[in-house]
Amino acid sequence: MTDTAEIAIIGSGPAGLMAAEAAASAGARVVIYDRMPSPARKFLLAGRGGLNLTHNEPQPAFLTRYGEAQLAPFIAAFPPDALRAWAADLGQECFVGTSGRVFPKSFKASPLLRAWLRKLGELGVELRLRHEFQGWDARGRLRFSTPEGERLVEARACVLALGGASWPRLGSDGGWVDLLAVQGLSVAPLRPSNCGFEIAWSPVLKSFGGFPLGPVTLTGGGHSLRGECVITEHGIEGGAIYAISAGLRDAIARDGGADLTIDLRPDVSHETLAARLARPRGGQSMANVLRKSGGLPPVAAALVRELGPLPADPAELAARIKALTLRLTGVRPIARAISTAGGLRFEDVTDELMVRRRPGLFVAGEMLDWEAPTGGYLLQACFATGRAAGAAAARFTP
Repeated sequence: MTDTAEIAIIGSGPAGLMAAEAAASAGARVVIYDRMPSPARKFLLAGRGGLNLTHNEPQPAFLTRYGEAQLAPFIAAFPPDALRAWAADLGQECFVGTSGRVFPKSFKASPLLRAWLRKLGELGVELRLRHEFQGWDARGRLRFSTPEGERLVEARACVLALGGASWPRLGSDGGWVDLLAVQGLSVAPLRPSNCGFEIAWSPVLKSFGGFPLGPVTLTGGGHSLRGECVITEHGIEGGAIYAISAGLRDAIARDGGADLTIDLRPDVSHETLAARLARPRGGQSMANVLRKSGGLPPVAAALVRELGPLPADPAELAARIKALTLRLTGVRPIARAISTAGGLRFEDVTDELMVRRRPGLFVAGEMLDWEAPTGGYLLQACFATGRAAGAAAARFTP
């Protein structure tokens, strides 16, 4: 069976939906295709604990979060303030949290998604679910596998917004990499980003899986920052870990492992901590000394013990607490990462995100070769590149 669509959008995550809105707003007939039975599944998961749409950071600093990726023009064209205004137009007013992160007042993804899908429907956008992209046939038509069999689609232009490879059960499995490689396109290998790490814990530390740790200061991968993380059965993860994960990941790939140094008491100097630990113990156990004089919760005390027998000298014990070095032995699987690095290289696309070797094919979102920390930067880039790709697709003339 062969269908037609003036603009075909493949993928119904934030980048795909924004591409559809931009193209339909320009007057194009748009059809969205997605292999899942419902749209935007990862978007909904991301908003389960509070939908962090973007960040209130000044734009010069904001853009540094993307490293060398060539995203500045797209974010400048659709900056955080524009994203907040867009959400407000959908009836989802936003607020800025104490950390600078921007959330809808509802704090959820589902109300925004429902309003967004209504708007797309009003613009005439069609949504075809259970359509799994299989590439192109010899005539350049889009191929989809559906419950009713293969479906071919002729489209004037197409936007690919298939996501990365994290949380594949929600729809983004990275299967598009082979489809683009067949077309002779250069795809940087997909790697975990905003991810956790593996540590060869003792059975005692494994029993602390799920316990939060913080506020602490983490140093590793060329960066140092203060925040919170979580001990897991396999190692360590959490917000502060994710923020420095790129450097740690690359160090592990290069050296086979990486050191992570933790200051368990960042608000107390080494000298002050050593003096507290030197106080007469009386009949106290060392566990009580670590808790009362050291100010360490049980999980932090267990970490201090994980490195071996406790130093008898208070200054040495304080030094361990202030600079506890753990050896990261591996990166958690990409399927468990929040996002992915790698993707179609920017030199393979034009300034309008059109694939140079395939006119009329545009790419947006995590399929492009960039990464960013959590905090609103991920969604902002997906929205901005989706908007740019959709608008360009609507302008495209074969």
